[in-house]
Amino acid sequence: MFEAFAADGRFWRGNLHGHSTGSDGAYSPDEVCARYRAAGYDFICVSDHFLARYGHPVTDTRPARGSGFTTLLGAELHAPATGQGELWHIVAAGLPADFAATGPDETGPDLARRATAAGAFVALAHPHWSQLTLADGQSVEVAHAVEVYNHKSAVEVDRGDGLVLYDALLHAGRRIGAIASDDSHHHEYDLFGGWVMVKAAENTPEALLAALKSGAYYASQGPEIRDVARDGDDLVIACSPAQSIVLAGPLTWRQRVLGDGLTGARFALEPEQGGWRRLIVRDAAGRRAWSNPLWLDA
Repeated sequence: MFEAFAADGRFWRGNLHGHSTGSDGAYSPDEVCARYRAAGYDFICVSDHFLARYGHPVTDTRPARGSGFTTLLGAELHAPATGQGELWHIVAAGLPADFAATGPDETGPDLARRATAAGAFVALAHPHWSQLTLADGQSVEVAHAVEVYNHKSAVEVDRGDGLVLYDALLHAGRRIGAIASDDSHHHEYDLFGGWVMVKAAENTPEALLAALKSGAYYASQGPEIRDVARDGDDLVIACSPAQSIVLAGPLTWRQRVLGDGLTGARFALEPEQGGWRRLIVRDAAGRRAWSNPLWLDA
């Protein structure tokens, strides 16, 4: 899934998970969009909580589109119950404005299936904070991605990392992507800490959604992954200045390069080891970027 680097177009920066006064956020949808636009984002999805007490909102951010900035309509879907007895938290970007309210017998996996059938890109939100199990992750068969970093969860409870569940799903053979997001509510310092870089020909909802579904994106807290290309049985990486570039695979398999101001690396894929490989770039401030996985049988 290194389509992000082979695809036509350019990278667009966006946040797929955030809230407004449509649910429990501090600012109106217009103000949320204005804040992200002023911070240099190309697009966002205001994903208000899809709950009866908020009127099951698919928050309409279409008025904020234009002049180099766009939005995806979406919501954070909820239903009982995960393996820990908690509400499901499932981000759905690209929902229709008339997406029907949650049915009385719908489960989280049911809602995810309905959202996917309606055209949405679906991701498992903050798996560490929600304490999602591998069985939980496997039950949402249609999910396109896992939030490997959720900024609000990091700020609020130091549970922002979703990589344990992510790697477990990859190890179980699940071909799934990785996103980072803010989950911003604007009550605290939960802005601009994690995002996706989506490669598409145009900054339009249709082009962005198609690119997300194809895997043409990577997740970041700051570093840029500028190119990833396969050269025979090697992988060649170009990135913004970094202190470590790691290629991780199943179980303990890894290769890495350490140094100051690294702008690239070459790794042997060792395809005889099989499985998947994913890239992690860490800068001098400790911020990371994560690629989607490359499956060696693809």
